Amino acid sequence: MFTRSLYIFIIGILMVACSQQQQKSDSQTAARCLEEAETALANDSIRQGETLLRKAIQLSEASEDWHTNYIAHQRLAEAISQSNPEEALRLMKKALTVYEQHPDDERNYVILLDYAGTYAAQLAFITEGSYDEATDFTNRAYAIAKEKQMKDMMCQTLTSLANIAWAKEDYRQALDYAHQALATENAEGTESGTLQVLARSYFSLNMLDSAETVYRQIDTGDDVHLAYIVQSNLAKIALRRLGATEVEDSVDEAFLQIEDFYYKALEQKDQYYQASLKQEMENQQLEYRSKMYGRTLLIAIIASGIILLAVVLALRYRIRMQEQEKRQLQQEAEHQKTLLHQANEVVTFLQGFILERTEVLKKLNQSGDSLIYLTPHEWSEIERTLNAIDDNRFAKIREQYPNMQEDDIRLCILTRLGLSNRTIGNIYCITISAVQHRKLKLKKDVFGESNPDITLEQILNSR
Repeated sequence: MFTRSLYIFIIGILMVACSQQQQKSDSQTAARCLEEAETALANDSIRQGETLLRKAIQLSEASEDWHTNYIAHQRLAEAISQSNPEEALRLMKKALTVYEQHPDDERNYVILLDYAGTYAAQLAFITEGSYDEATDFTNRAYAIAKEKQMKDMMCQTLTSLANIAWAKEDYRQALDYAHQALATENAEGTESGTLQVLARSYFSLNMLDSAETVYRQIDTGDDVHLAYIVQSNLAKIALRRLGATEVEDSVDEAFLQIEDFYYKALEQKDQYYQASLKQEMENQQLEYRSKMYGRTLLIAIIASGIILLAVVLALRYRIRMQEQEKRQLQQEAEHQKTLLHQANEVVTFLQGFILERTEVLKKLNQSGDSLIYLTPHEWSEIERTLNAIDDNRFAKIREQYPNMQEDDIRLCILTRLGLSNRTIGNIYCITISAVQHRKLKLKKDVFGESNPDITLEQILNSR
């Protein structure tokens, strides 16, 4: 009887211990909430970041932490600017109101004004409204930056003014602002954005050579999205030179699809981050329960077998769930790989289409077995077109092998075009075997490749 009562008492203690909820050790401050929001946004978890930013705004208002308050408004506006520019502008105006009532650092004031001008311009562009408000905000930001000699902010605000002028289709004014921004000292922090609006303005004015030069000055680094912007615009420049306006529209549609793939990948990354965050919270809860079980074991040793069994079952279940999540992630990775392959096929198709439109390639493909003569201008045209659509490949080869003969460069160009040895022989007035011998000699003497299984085509593709 006593033993039965003891069992009932121990089980009652276990049920009470397991039903207790986790208590917070201390309250979350607005600043800490803002830090967590920025971490979430840095991991492309937009929804989690928005939730934390709104919580930071509420906490900062309650604690009268006005610095955190206007910073949180600014970050939230930045996070939703693409999906809801009207709300982003409202949040920036709120941030400005808070700052003007509780000013601290004038540099932050310049940043807030510049953001407000950007979002006002974005809204005006979408709604086809007036840009007066955007211009007013940005001019105020520039005036303060100039008065306080904030060189980097002067460059940033001038770049914003250039973007506004471009949106208003005042491309000459946009060029002027962009040149002023580049002429400002300490412009390195905003140089990429300034070069983009400068190149856009040249392109809009149909100054294709200047636009191409500026785009090639942009250092994309590891920024995949920036590299896509640069390469897509270089392709458009090449198409416009050929007068293929209808194809240019098709290129726009193709690159919009690629960009859609990019944003879908970001959305999937956001979902993965949400799942990881949920997993971490579940792990924390599991750790807390384990501690509670340990404390209970000190009171009731008899129940240790039951607790151990429960933990083992929970761990086995978690392992199965983790394996299932791992399989899902692998499937998503394969899906993204398929999308990337499709995008590469689109780019390859466009490259081939551009080459087929060139007069030189038409001449080469229609010559049959007759002798072919290419003028220096035609050689220059086909090399320039290849550089534009093939990531500046032959410009890099010339730079890497400065002593390379012009005939060898031309042989590489013909090989890269995929021409047969017979067609190449017709150009050089030599036999097919002589062409093969020249390729082997070029491969060995210039590129240092003696492996007979590796062709000249493979070497050029790897450069």
